[in-house]
Amino acid sequence: MDERTTLVIATRNSGKTREIRELLAGYPVTVKNLDDFGPIPEIDEDGETFDDNAYKKASFASRVLGLPTLADDSGLCVNALGGQPGVHSARFAGADATDAEKCRKLLEMMENQQDRSAAFVCVISIAVPTGAALTYEGRCEGQILREPAGQNGFGYDPVFYYPPLDKSFARLPAAEKNRVSHRGRALAEICAEMDKILKWIDLQMPVPEKFTCGPADESTIT
Repeated sequence: MDERTTLVIATRNSGKTREIRELLAGYPVTVKNLDDFGPIPEIDEDGETFDDNAYKKASFASRVLGLPTLADDSGLCVNALGGQPGVHSARFAGADATDAEKCRKLLEMMENQQDRSAAFVCVISIAVPTGAALTYEGRCEGQILREPAGQNGFGYDPVFYYPPLDKSFARLPAAEKNRVSHRGRALAEICAEMDKILKWIDLQMPVPEKFTCGPADESTIT
């Protein structure tokens, strides 16, 4: 009897799915993403916090698919800009802006700022169809450079300097970045509690109703 738990990742990003699948390889979990199902409506990420958006994505997909679902929301918070771009990190320079354009806008806004401190933040929500959810957060502190450095990664990685390794995120190999990044830290918390999470999912998931098939009662037939 298959006792594996199906966990949906609310993304169509194959790289993110592969990363989570590898992290959970030692657990009785079958990881799927949205590409494994039919089309579902797009989710409008209009929450005011990372927590809002992560929960919204996870709970919506879980209700639609009837399966436990994991979703994350993340972004860059710069202290000198009052926490911007924050939850708007992906659309900070416009909906269709390239990563280079996002970095350029950020550096322009930071041109005269002496306080370069910033943090990448990731919130992960694991939700079930009933609406209940678990929340995990990862945070990585660093500084904003004065010009881009490195070709790896994506988003704001070229302008985010990580002091403990004396490199920008865009100069770190993927495996090393994933170990210290905000998302990597949140996922590490999940891995540390995976046994408890699986028990929680088992308790929270609705129990399928069972029906007995048999001959119709002739007295009820008209």
